[in-house]
Amino acid sequence: MNNNNPVAIITGAAGNLGQAVAAHLGSLGYRLLLVDLNQPEWEGESDAVSIGNVDLTLPEHADEVVNQAWEYFGQIDAVVNIAGGFVWERQVESSLDTWNTQYAMNVQTTVNMCQAILPQFQEQQSGVFVNIGAAAAGKAAEGMGAYAAAKSAVLRLTEALAAENKHLGIRANTVLPSILDTPANRDAMPDADPADWVSPGSLAGVIAFLLSDAARDINGAGIPVTGRV
Repeated sequence: MNNNNPVAIITGAAGNLGQAVAAHLGSLGYRLLLVDLNQPEWEGESDAVSIGNVDLTLPEHADEVVNQAWEYFGQIDAVVNIAGGFVWERQVESSLDTWNTQYAMNVQTTVNMCQAILPQFQEQQSGVFVNIGAAAAGKAAEGMGAYAAAKSAVLRLTEALAAENKHLGIRANTVLPSILDTPANRDAMPDADPADWVSPGSLAGVIAFLLSDAARDINGAGIPVTGRV
């Protein structure tokens, strides 16, 4: 593996989307630091380090992820913030705990990783963030108030990052997928047609594009990736 190949940190790397993004970026030659609460699997040929037991709701864990990336690779070029979670709950049944948990899982994890790496990106005057939002960030559906609010916050964070750092060669964008075709979603919606959904591999391709030089003029955007939903 060429030591000049770009290095990307992928959070939430043990999940379906995280695994798809890792496989896709690995096939493009990226060197990868894969982190998650669970131990991410890796069978690709790319140079990759997998770290479990990482709780990115804790700022010190995000700082340690950045330290580990520098120790292993000596550089960091991109961060893909996938770590997050989903709860479907009508407001009449909801509690503040649900809102706090959705904020922690989706917003705190992203904020902490961005805060941890941003000083280095600013110093090197380069770096790319791709954050995972949701189509629900634009309009919440039934049972999705807390989740949609959290993903909307991720989009607002991305816009602020882009505006604050655009003159330093740093880019930040958010992808806004609809329903991902995962085993969990198939189990939860057995009567739906998953052919209408977004495959993790397809979304991984969009993320890879946003990381690439071909997307150098895209900054602060929320990119809908909605399949036929």
